[in-house]
Amino acid sequence: MNANNMLIWSMALLALAVLVMGGAMALRAHRNEQAEQRMEAALKARSGAVPWKPVDPMADDDGSQQETFTVPGHWLSGKLGQALLADEDRKLIDVCGTEPATGQSVFFVARVVLGLGLPLVAFVLFREKSLVYLMTAAFAALALGIMIPKWVLRHLVAKRRAQVTEELPLFVDLLRLLQGVGLSIDQTLQVLASEFSSVLQVLGRELGIANAQYVNGRSRAQSLRRLTLISDSDDVRAIIALLIQVDRHGGAVQEPLKQFSMRLREKRQAQFKEKIGKITVKMTGVMVLTLLPALLVITAGPGFVAVIRSLSSMGGAR
Repeated sequence: MNANNMLIWSMALLALAVLVMGGAMALRAHRNEQAEQRMEAALKARSGAVPWKPVDPMADDDGSQQETFTVPGHWLSGKLGQALLADEDRKLIDVCGTEPATGQSVFFVARVVLGLGLPLVAFVLFREKSLVYLMTAAFAALALGIMIPKWVLRHLVAKRRAQVTEELPLFVDLLRLLQGVGLSIDQTLQVLASEFSSVLQVLGRELGIANAQYVNGRSRAQSLRRLTLISDSDDVRAIIALLIQVDRHGGAVQEPLKQFSMRLREKRQAQFKEKIGKITVKMTGVMVLTLLPALLVITAGPGFVAVIRSLSSMGGAR
């Protein structure tokens, strides 16, 4: 057994040992957490106290809480958790739309698994190469394993922000409609979150979270601040600022919403025209590559055939 094979087997055993230890620690922490929950439930049942619980936007339609995957909290707050889960990553996970504890746990586990698994795969694939080549491939695989979850997270955030931009015109129209029938801001936001969540998939869910925070004691400005973080659009910030102003000072909101809706429509029309212009330019290249050869064959084909026949007859005559 040469040095490369010994290095590969040692790295494989080290990665396997780390995974086994991590799994054992996670299982132990999960069992301890379940035991604490059962103890708290038994104490509450014995005392007969039923605490009031606000409506959780992460719960199912029947009110039951969804079972989520989480890792022990001290893993995320420790040095390893801070190294693999930076503040920027935590903000992106919050914007991504998942439950914070579940999203952070999945991100942390993905980085650990890929960070250990991809270098191991690189060792297996390039075990016949030189030691320098092998170490370079392992470090490249380690960097790739660390960055892949970040790239996926950024893609999900960009997709969600684009969906917010798509839902904004409908949100403004529904807001204007509900305000026109005499509902207050609180009633309007409650109806939008509960009745129109099927068409406002992102904004409806975020409004549900904002309403729950408002019921729990936060001000309307604090509860709606989350909506300004999930989108980098100035239009979203403007409509949230308008809602906060109306909630604080009151006043007519029909005319501002009408003007805002018209401005959104004009902006979307301009964006559609820009997309059509880009598609036209791209289709020009496609037409040149596909239709031009066929057009040359149809128009110039008979002439080429006649010239070839003439040259052939002249050659035969000689």
